Amino acid sequence: MAFDIEMIRGVYASFTERVDAARKLNQKPLTLAEKILYAHLWDGKPNKTYVRGKDYVDFAPDRVACQDATAQMALLQFMQAGKSKAAVPTTVHCDHLIQAKLGADKDLQSALNTSNEVFNFLESVSNKYGIGFWKPGAGIIHQVVLENYAFPGGMMIGTDSHTVNAGGLGMVAIGVGGADAVDVMAGMAWELKFPKLIGVKLTGKLSGWTSPKDVILKVAEILTVKGGTGAIVEYFGPGATAMSCTGKGTICNMGAEIGATTSTFGYDETMERYLRATDRSDVADEANKIKEYLTADTEVYENPEKYFDQVIEINLSELGPLLNGPFTPDLSTNVGEEMNKKATENGWPLEVEWGLIGSCTNSSYEDLSRASSIAQQALDKGLTTKAEFGINPGSEQVRYTAERDGILAVFEKLDATIFTNACGPCIGQWARYKDPQNAPKNSIVHSFNRNFAKRADGNPNTHAFVASPELVAAIAISGRLDFNPITDKLVNKNGEEVMLDEPIGWELPPKGFEVKDNGYLAPSEDGNNVVVEVKSDSERLQLLTPFKPIGTDIKGAKLLIKAFGKCTTDHISMAGPWLRYRGHLDNIANNTLIGAVNAFNKQTNFVKNQLTGEYDAVPTTQRAYKKSGIPSIVVGDHNYGEGSSREHAAMQPRHLGVVAVLVKSFARIHETNLKKQGMLALTFANENDYDLIQEDDTFNFLDLDQFKADKPLSIEIIHTDGSKDVIKVNHTYNDSQIEWFKEGSALNLIKKQNA
Repeated sequence: MAFDIEMIRGVYASFTERVDAARKLNQKPLTLAEKILYAHLWDGKPNKTYVRGKDYVDFAPDRVACQDATAQMALLQFMQAGKSKAAVPTTVHCDHLIQAKLGADKDLQSALNTSNEVFNFLESVSNKYGIGFWKPGAGIIHQVVLENYAFPGGMMIGTDSHTVNAGGLGMVAIGVGGADAVDVMAGMAWELKFPKLIGVKLTGKLSGWTSPKDVILKVAEILTVKGGTGAIVEYFGPGATAMSCTGKGTICNMGAEIGATTSTFGYDETMERYLRATDRSDVADEANKIKEYLTADTEVYENPEKYFDQVIEINLSELGPLLNGPFTPDLSTNVGEEMNKKATENGWPLEVEWGLIGSCTNSSYEDLSRASSIAQQALDKGLTTKAEFGINPGSEQVRYTAERDGILAVFEKLDATIFTNACGPCIGQWARYKDPQNAPKNSIVHSFNRNFAKRADGNPNTHAFVASPELVAAIAISGRLDFNPITDKLVNKNGEEVMLDEPIGWELPPKGFEVKDNGYLAPSEDGNNVVVEVKSDSERLQLLTPFKPIGTDIKGAKLLIKAFGKCTTDHISMAGPWLRYRGHLDNIANNTLIGAVNAFNKQTNFVKNQLTGEYDAVPTTQRAYKKSGIPSIVVGDHNYGEGSSREHAAMQPRHLGVVAVLVKSFARIHETNLKKQGMLALTFANENDYDLIQEDDTFNFLDLDQFKADKPLSIEIIHTDGSKDVIKVNHTYNDSQIEWFKEGSALNLIKKQNA
């Protein structure tokens, strides 16, 4: 039986009435995304229409999910909200704080030894506030959510950008910062700008070496890392309905890499099969009662250009296996000759050292079974693998079932390392090198979602390429980045030329899923007597002190850094070894912007301290400004804050005294996170004004006392030679968000309202 089945029945009970009302108001057929959005309005039954990409709307999500790295800060904030219990079903999943090194058992024990304080904190807070807790080793949050909590037509938010994975089961699932999660957990409305809609029509049929992963790799090539910003991507067509539920999840998962608000598919038979296979027949039965409401209206898919803001069509029969990378998830290359040419021209190492299979994107039973069919061929045909193998199962249920069915044993016969059911290398939790900064140039292939520089192993010289699990297996066996399994031969240990056959696998385990201990701990019915302790001298955890309002009289602000080029949340607040400080704001603030490239010297973590004229680390320089009571600003390029949802990238600069971030454009989640923490998130009215910013500049905000929605602000820039420029800057604050700024943070406003 499903978790929270009565909540799901309640959602479905009002779904048809609300969708009918929305259809009548809009006077047109509705997409699936619109149905779910209108069915989850905070005020209940729709009474007005909303303009896509313009209107801010209050929603009532059905549930919240948090992973351990972001949950620390989210729960520290929730503890200040004045509530005795989470208002909606909420879960915490311990998957980020487990470093991959020696193998599952040893790595899990090491994590328990080193992060026990954090795990105990998360467990006790969950127990106190009615939150479901998934122990370390239980699995990766998004796979566990797909297996246990996702349901067609639902809306959820999660403190991880890949929350969107649940779109594979027909949800609108959106990654947010911890402050957004706190709003919902505290029983408040959750605000989102009504998204634009991108339709992706999938025709033809996947076959051979082509997989769902190749679909999203192609979409990333078409839309780029920012092409989906502010939009929900809805997949439809015969190619979509034929695809497995977990394959749909893979596509939705990597929608985060195109900046999409989320991605989703209409309810179909593959979703029903998956629900029943994961012991949720009760959900399938309820969904079947209103199944025509859990997909778009027929007219929408027949004439998509009339109902979506943009339509893309991909013929799956013409799609081949792809490799995306290095250093960005939208640089797509066909396998074989095209890769050889690109790699040779760009100096990408053709020898592959590691093949990594897993992560929240591709760690399902189907993924592992298809990859293992390639590994089995290597054994049967006398091939020796040229690269090392690493496997991260998505959940204990997947791992246990795959072990029972002999899938993991196939990898182990090839000397693969089976890592813990956790994120591992995908998020930089990989002890590959003792000194990653000085590690050699190399190439790896993986089935993960992101491949930014230093993302997996901390080595800036690692060229990481994203592919399907089966292609990762084939390339790892060949040891060549330009290997094309469709046409290329390999030489086995007997000197014979052999070829790999097409991968085969199972959508669902033939003997069903099985697990002995899924790792779930239910909370106490009454948590009033549960005590949550945080030691005052802890290096890992720190109770929060509310931010004070910045105020409207910002004068004499110094430039902290002018970031050049790509500046993701990884650049602003790195993961890897810094994950240990995710619950201690002051300690983790020591990594603030250390990965951003200084536009003036093209170096990282080396900026000018205007008080001394000397160059120093970014956090050191900012702490000097803070000690002197001097505000500062950060300037950035396009799509600033791309990548992970981590709100630390907003909280750390705020903690250190940064008052504004001024960029050419923002990634959606990061812009919201800055607003939530009471900062100014601003964009150049004229992008060329970015070039006016000089290293020793001082900034005066001229009209912040007139801060209001839809009104640009003016900033005076004073240069060291005495000259001045006055520029206009835009913002997207509405009246409610301006109140966050005035109060010092959204959380301050929640506390005030609760009081």
